[in-house]
Amino acid sequence: MRGEEFKEHGLFADKSPIPQQVEPSETSLPLKINSKSRIAYVGNTLLDRAQHFGHFEALLHQRFPNEELTVRNFAWSADEIDLMPRPDNFASIDQHLFHYRTDVIFAAFGFNESFAGKEKVSEFKSRLQTYLQHTKSRAYNEKSGPKIILMSPNQNQNIQGVKAADMNNERIRSYTDAMREVAKSEKVGFVDVFTTEYPPGSTFNGVHLTEVGYRTFARALFNGTFGESPEPLNENIREMVIEKNRQFFRRYRPLNTFYYTGGRKGRYGYLDFLPAMRNFEIMAENRDQSIWAIAKGNRNDNLIDDSTVPKMPETTQSRGGNKWVKASEELKSFTIDPRFEVNCFASEEEFPDIACPIQIRWDSRGRLWVACSTTYPHVYPGQEPKDKIVILEDTDGNGKADKSTVWADDVHIPLSFEFGNGGVFVSEEPDFSFLKDTNGDGKADLRLRTLTGFGCEDSHHALHDFVWTPDGDLIFRDSIFLNSQIETAYGPIRVKNSGWFSYRPKTQRLQTFGSYPNTNPWGVTFDKWGHHVASHPIFASTFHATNPPYPKQHPRPSGIQAYSGTCGQEFIDWETFPKDMQGGFVKVRYKPTNRVEYHRWIDAGDHMEEKYVSDIIFSKNLSFIPVDIKFGPRGALYICDWYNPIKGHAQYSLRDDRRDKHSGRIWRITAKEHKLNDPVKIEGQTISNLLNNLKRQEYRIRYWTKRELRERDPDKVKKELDKWTKELKRDDVNFRHHQLEALWTYRNINKKNTSLLIELLNCEVPQARAAATRQLRHLSQALGENAPKLLKKSANDINAMVRLEAAIACSWIGTEWAFETLKGISKEEMGTHLNYAVQTALGSKSMQEYWDPQDKDLQSFLANSNKRNQLNAGKNTKNAKEANFDKQKGLKKIQINCIPEKMLFDKTEFTVRAKQPVKLILSNPDLTMHNLVIVKPNSLEKVGIAGNEMAKDTDGLKKNYIPDLAEVLWSTPQLKQNTSYTLRFRAPKKPGKYPYLCTFPGHWVIMKGVMTVQ
Repeated sequence: MRGEEFKEHGLFADKSPIPQQVEPSETSLPLKINSKSRIAYVGNTLLDRAQHFGHFEALLHQRFPNEELTVRNFAWSADEIDLMPRPDNFASIDQHLFHYRTDVIFAAFGFNESFAGKEKVSEFKSRLQTYLQHTKSRAYNEKSGPKIILMSPNQNQNIQGVKAADMNNERIRSYTDAMREVAKSEKVGFVDVFTTEYPPGSTFNGVHLTEVGYRTFARALFNGTFGESPEPLNENIREMVIEKNRQFFRRYRPLNTFYYTGGRKGRYGYLDFLPAMRNFEIMAENRDQSIWAIAKGNRNDNLIDDSTVPKMPETTQSRGGNKWVKASEELKSFTIDPRFEVNCFASEEEFPDIACPIQIRWDSRGRLWVACSTTYPHVYPGQEPKDKIVILEDTDGNGKADKSTVWADDVHIPLSFEFGNGGVFVSEEPDFSFLKDTNGDGKADLRLRTLTGFGCEDSHHALHDFVWTPDGDLIFRDSIFLNSQIETAYGPIRVKNSGWFSYRPKTQRLQTFGSYPNTNPWGVTFDKWGHHVASHPIFASTFHATNPPYPKQHPRPSGIQAYSGTCGQEFIDWETFPKDMQGGFVKVRYKPTNRVEYHRWIDAGDHMEEKYVSDIIFSKNLSFIPVDIKFGPRGALYICDWYNPIKGHAQYSLRDDRRDKHSGRIWRITAKEHKLNDPVKIEGQTISNLLNNLKRQEYRIRYWTKRELRERDPDKVKKELDKWTKELKRDDVNFRHHQLEALWTYRNINKKNTSLLIELLNCEVPQARAAATRQLRHLSQALGENAPKLLKKSANDINAMVRLEAAIACSWIGTEWAFETLKGISKEEMGTHLNYAVQTALGSKSMQEYWDPQDKDLQSFLANSNKRNQLNAGKNTKNAKEANFDKQKGLKKIQINCIPEKMLFDKTEFTVRAKQPVKLILSNPDLTMHNLVIVKPNSLEKVGIAGNEMAKDTDGLKKNYIPDLAEVLWSTPQLKQNTSYTLRFRAPKKPGKYPYLCTFPGHWVIMKGVMTVQ
């Protein structure tokens, strides 16, 4: 039964059937619709976002109340007619249309394609013709080709900060005319919604429609399709349409699709997803029934009968779930640096609303905001996401929260959030949302899907790390497995398998950079001089080159510090912490051991690097999962603890009922011999007082201050900032840093001070020169003819980090003179980080325009860069003893690779003869550490569980998580990314099945194999 029971509900590119080719259909307007027609939406964001408004679909049901029409939305943000990136093994549009036996297709294209320019109109017409000829000749309904109604893009509007109409409408008009021409020649329906007059307020970003816009769009599409004006809309129908769309979306585009269709579907994907897909389909059909009943006038309520929805089958449990205890008992499991005290600031025992906390932020009033998700890892049928953003307050100043307020309670897996524009930006896969309290009652009442189309293949790797840069960009990223494509007023943005994003709310411009294969995107901050610090990589400034042509990525870095098991860093610059720790940072780690670590921050020439010193907290209770860290307004350090017995995706079923849905703790760390500060006032302060905060040594105070300044009148701030900058004292030891804060603040408020930039580019402090060089990315045009020589000066700077920033800036500037500057840098000696910066800058799309394939110097540079990979190092023969072993007769050579991002060996079985000499090479191209341990028969589980237990040992990693057990026969060390190791041994003389496994805690459950001895 297990192989067949839910089979029909799985849609996979490699298995699902495709429609047969038939005689092409023709479509004439006005459209005639048959009873029980099945209608599909395909195309870009115009129809993708329509699911949240439901106007046109409601008009359809209202106009044809007895026809029992079924509508399904397969549109996807930023889709083009022949560019539709999807998760791995995700069924194609053809396969989905066939699965739902589609009769009629409404298709929205042309907007994203138009950014190719008017010169590409002819090419677009050819592409569209090919698409239509294919689609109209496919028997999606098993009988005949579909009726097709092609629609133009909507008209763009000018709004404050975004002149979308000026930028786009002339070009869109050309593509609309082309669509009309092709539709006529291919005999399909065409509706021009571009020339429709849209009232003011029809778009929120100049491009994408609001409620008002979709109402206008729906009427125009209805009139163009049926040749008549619609009746006034029945809101009950529309509400039920939106509800049906919500349930179907969860079937069509479920979160964690890498566990449904992709590389991790094997272990739990069957019972986690296929029954859910069945149930979501049934729930959508039940809502169809309600829509039809309302349309026919049989009832006027929005009741839904879901009694036909079966229960989900039970899912199996992995061994090794950790122990749950109360917060007071958890505290006892901490080994704490004797210089510090730790207390529970808040837990679910007093504040149930903070269950499953993910991230924390402090507002300008000194209140701690917590994003919480009991929905994670995703929604299952019958559930609705009720995740929360909660405000905690310590009103009496005793170091414990005594007040809790729910600010939002309908959020969808808020992996990250940050304040801005008077509200809060929130990650809600696949959306980047904006929430705001507009009426002052302390609760969010406005919700806007500001951007949509971010990847959902793994909800652990998804849109995350919201943080403001020192100069006022909101940056965030997604990670491995994910395919993101987002429509903007400036064109589509696409990233495959991880990348960084930069967003400017005032202009609503989204940019991408630093796309390379990386995992678990958790934890970002900036040091005093604006260096970007992350978990993967540590010194993230090296990774800021803009992206290569989509869908390519920059190469994997080699020899650069990076970790996938950490969740955040916070620099120590508060006097509330010991003097010998100043300038270092605290990091929280959730795997393989659970701890709060102190690191030093060391200048290493072309980069900064961390050096582990000690633990502030080490937990023996593996349910302690620190996922965020922030200094509070008085200088205490706060740790967000997503307390949970289960922390993995691949190791446990997504529906494992041991996943904790009620616990959550916030821990507070203070130094025993140091008093806490009085909080600095920020909210409501004068601009002058706020600017003086920029002289504070504490990064967080400067961070909160600039966040406040962005909310003020930019002209007033500039006037005060001009004065403040001129009055800075040159004999102040921090003079250059104060100037740098001023330079950053100008960009925060979208103003410029090029004379200040030039002064810093030429100053005596290398860190300031490097930070100023970074600003050349954004200010090269404002500098005019001075820009090339200023960039070249930084490119020849004696300091390697200044040169690194110059190399990266070249990719952002994107001119021929920037390319020539970059070539000059490539000819000089450089370290690993600068080399990677130059390599990725050269690979950027902006620089490839100027490439000469015959340029031997550049080809030589790239070739030498690629040789830096250390993957083959452990395969080499080191001495005579190893050489003699390799010369033996009958030597068995085994090559095993760790599969990147899948936590699997590529070889799960091999056979050797008793006492045969064996040379086994383990290679690890993965970002995560792995080893290989061969054990005695029937001892896999014992050794695996013992490896898990070693996560409680502070020296577990030093011991390579290899248990001291007689069952262990041979083992490699834990291998970092792009390294290898060779085991040489004689096979046992006793025949049998000898398991091998990775003993990195948690991996052994799926990362295993068998050596058969004959």
